[in-house]
Amino acid sequence: MTGTLRAATYIDKGGTGKTTVTGHLGVACARQGYEVLLVDLAGKQGDLAKQFGVWEEYTQRIAADNDWPNVTTVFQDEWDAIAQKLGDEVAEKLIVRTDQWVDLIPAHPGLDALDAELNEIDDPRERYARFDRFLTEYIDPLRYDVVLIDLPGVSTNVSYNGLWAAENVVVPVQPAKFDVSQLEQVSRDIARMQEALDADVELAMVIPNAIDHRTQLAEQYLERLEDEYPEVMAPRAIPESQDIRNAAADGRTVFRLESPSKTAERARRAFVRDAETLVERLRQSAEVQEV
Repeated sequence: MTGTLRAATYIDKGGTGKTTVTGHLGVACARQGYEVLLVDLAGKQGDLAKQFGVWEEYTQRIAADNDWPNVTTVFQDEWDAIAQKLGDEVAEKLIVRTDQWVDLIPAHPGLDALDAELNEIDDPRERYARFDRFLTEYIDPLRYDVVLIDLPGVSTNVSYNGLWAAENVVVPVQPAKFDVSQLEQVSRDIARMQEALDADVELAMVIPNAIDHRTQLAEQYLERLEDEYPEVMAPRAIPESQDIRNAAADGRTVFRLESPSKTAERARRAFVRDAETLVERLRQSAEVQEV
């Protein structure tokens, strides 16, 4: 693969499984041979780092004041001076290695104050382009194949930075009326960014998540999503599985389970198939933009 493919997981609502989907898509891509970097912009709670069992170690770095620079730093005015001072390996200082095939830039407590800082920038294009500039100038040279960004479950300046940088949006939705309405809001947000800022942002994939196929309600919502978003639907819905929650609480993905349940095994296969399709769509999008 030539060039780094990017996508951001986003919906203006918490509790839809954004972090779970981001982590598992990343691992699924890595297990297919791609070099993968995950970036957590979702807030100080560090859920993505918890998913990979590295949050406790990283919080020790925070407590010891040994976490500088961090993901918050790259948005700030001082970043260029910091990067110049630290040299070519500055991006490597932000990256944490995991034992589950992917690398990670963890969230940082400073993200919570970052939205107000970015709001002080008058020019919207400058306000929303900072993370894209960081990825282009400092992460792309590291030659990752895929970068997946976990965004906050709310519309903020940080979220719009992630959307601008990724250009491709992955939306996990659960079988509930509110989640489907929030998917419609994501589509409107993308349209506004395209019109107001001439941003190349598009909906790349809708992933039904935590689906209990035994219920009629879930099947009805799947049919509705397939009718309304046929071109961007994921090929496989992610089934509801207690193993996914248990593994996350233990700092693992379901790919690390030695004896997965039947639903966990179906979830594995679904994430792998969806990851294959996502990479194909990201490639096609990159080819179109190059023409």
